[in-house]
Amino acid sequence: MKWNKKYKYAGITRTEEHGSRLYDVLGIRLPSVTTVLSRTKDQSYLDKWKAKVGYEEAERIKNLSSTRGTAMHKYLESYLRDEQRVDLTPLGQEARIMAQKIIEKGMPSISEYYGSEVGLYYPGLYAGSTDLVCLLDGVETIVDFKQANRPKREEWIGDYKLQIAAYAMAHDYIHGSNIEQGTIMVCTPDLYYQEFKFNGEEMRKCRHQFLKRLGQFYDQNVS
Repeated sequence: MKWNKKYKYAGITRTEEHGSRLYDVLGIRLPSVTTVLSRTKDQSYLDKWKAKVGYEEAERIKNLSSTRGTAMHKYLESYLRDEQRVDLTPLGQEARIMAQKIIEKGMPSISEYYGSEVGLYYPGLYAGSTDLVCLLDGVETIVDFKQANRPKREEWIGDYKLQIAAYAMAHDYIHGSNIEQGTIMVCTPDLYYQEFKFNGEEMRKCRHQFLKRLGQFYDQNVS
């Protein structure tokens, strides 16, 4: 896969404050896309799940998933950079096999990429880091890699789509691009691969929905 240096990405600094992820952009601290979405989503289903499995078990599952997901992302990033990564822990080996499944199933449709773990921001509003900006099936695309404990249904991944839409808007504003496609590549520990692609009218709707959530976020923090 060819690395096309079409876009020049500037580094941005990530920090944590009171459990929220922030990015320092030119001396201004901006909320992350994930913080905006987590603060404005309906948490009732999550509360019910925690009550069902118990708080300690819920925390164990959440932390395990987060660690596995981070390891999987690092393997995918090293693959794109043509680097070797070694993690001999059981969780690291599990993450490596999941990353290989995404490489096997998802990467053949990508002819070139512009950036991996790309820092993006919309001035004065929000920032974040997207997994991959690339040319997928001949279309400039934002790709998000996800690990999942079980297969996803389309109706469960609404916020994943809004996350990509937010990154697309930021990329277009800063780099003058016209990104109209997003793709979510998901793999479970038992190596079940899923791919969710959206574009056109659905992408436009996701942009509007994210801006609505962004407005809610700032209303909450002003009031």
